[in-house]
Amino acid sequence: MSRRSREADRRGDTVVSTLRPLLAALAVLSVGVVAPAAPAGAAPPGAKDVTATLFEWRYDSVARECRDVLGPEGYGYVEVSPATEHIRGPQWWTSYQPVSYRIAGRLGDRAAFKNMVDTCHAAGVRVVADAVVNHMSAGSGTGTGGTSYSKYNYPGYYQNQDFHSCRQPITDYGDRYNVQNCELVDLSDLDTGNDYVRGAIAAYLNDLSSLGVDGFRVDAAKHMAAADVAAIKSRLTDPSKYWVQEVIHGAGEAVQPSEYLSIGDVDEFRYATSLKSVFSGGKLADLSQFGEAWGFVPSAKARSFVDNWDTERNGSTLNERYGSTYTLANVFMLAWPYGSPNVYSGYSFGSTDDGPPNGGAVNACFADGWRCQHLWRQIANMVGFRNAVAGQPVTRWWSNGANAIAFGRGSKGYVVINREGAPLTRVFQTSLPAASYCDVQHAEPGAGCTTRYTIASDGTFTATVGAGDAIALHAGT
Repeated sequence: MSRRSREADRRGDTVVSTLRPLLAALAVLSVGVVAPAAPAGAAPPGAKDVTATLFEWRYDSVARECRDVLGPEGYGYVEVSPATEHIRGPQWWTSYQPVSYRIAGRLGDRAAFKNMVDTCHAAGVRVVADAVVNHMSAGSGTGTGGTSYSKYNYPGYYQNQDFHSCRQPITDYGDRYNVQNCELVDLSDLDTGNDYVRGAIAAYLNDLSSLGVDGFRVDAAKHMAAADVAAIKSRLTDPSKYWVQEVIHGAGEAVQPSEYLSIGDVDEFRYATSLKSVFSGGKLADLSQFGEAWGFVPSAKARSFVDNWDTERNGSTLNERYGSTYTLANVFMLAWPYGSPNVYSGYSFGSTDDGPPNGGAVNACFADGWRCQHLWRQIANMVGFRNAVAGQPVTRWWSNGANAIAFGRGSKGYVVINREGAPLTRVFQTSLPAASYCDVQHAEPGAGCTTRYTIASDGTFTATVGAGDAIALHAGT
């Protein structure tokens, strides 16, 4: 959300009157329309449950990446940044201050968005749209699509009466009313308990659905009552669309992620912050029961991640500046059977406000500041690993009691992670059938396998794993 990093830092963690009734009528009509079944279910399917979040990528660049990388690598979903007209400015968070629900932002227009969705679908990749529906802007001006607006007054959409009466910033996260009725960093807070507002938001989401969108990431869901979020979702022409909500856990806070689980999945922030604690100072040996046993939401309702655009800026999680530690955390996430993994892909920045290079146009990965973590060999190749071991339990857990671990995924895969400062040599016991397997951690995409290991008839193999390195073997390689 706009300037969301401020909130995360704190916790560590004019309307045209003739258009308003028309929009309300469209929203009401949308409730009774039965759309064809969407290809995406209420939660990501088990076979391909990995999302790549291409943060602040232009839609034409996303389309190319779906065709050339995400589809071939086995990613099931791509999450794209908000498709709305928004305030002007170079900062990344301008995308999170909508002024209308037209697709007229810096990342592309309606035609580019539709082409992106179609291209991604052709590559076997479903599209999740980041939906900013808790609030509008924090000020006045002219939007990226030419719309003149002022706070609490958005032509064709909302007027003063459509916003909560608490016109001051949130100050107390222990107070539910304050969190869900006052303003997140001065952003005009929509009254989502209002039937008209619910209809207008649903009409926007249904419009994105008409363009082929397969699911939504609901930004700032925590700042809307769960009943309001459920009421909005119920108005979708296809309520089975994938639905994941941003609800940041805060100890002792009034609003908790568990309140939203009956509506859809949630981004499990505790997963990311705990990974930082373990990988940057704890012991990997402690990860043997990582997930629900740590107090996280149920795996089937969680989207797991190592970092996102807020957390990489506020320091609450690992980020790519942690080097091999960051890479290994992503390897673990993709190998471990908790949640639906979300691989974040961002860009280098000096100031935390820095917007995307080239206005979001990605001419090439690893150029102009684009980090393209989704394409890093050791991360990208683990997407195929995860697809191959879907549904398999953890088996053959081993650790050295410190920062070297290994585990299998049934008889389909086996991974070794060494975060020690020295190489590790040992005999590893797997449940894999006897055969020669490619180590996908050291396989160059499109160039064949460079390192192989032979599993003996008793399921063992001997290997030396370098410091800060990993091995991953799976069926089919």
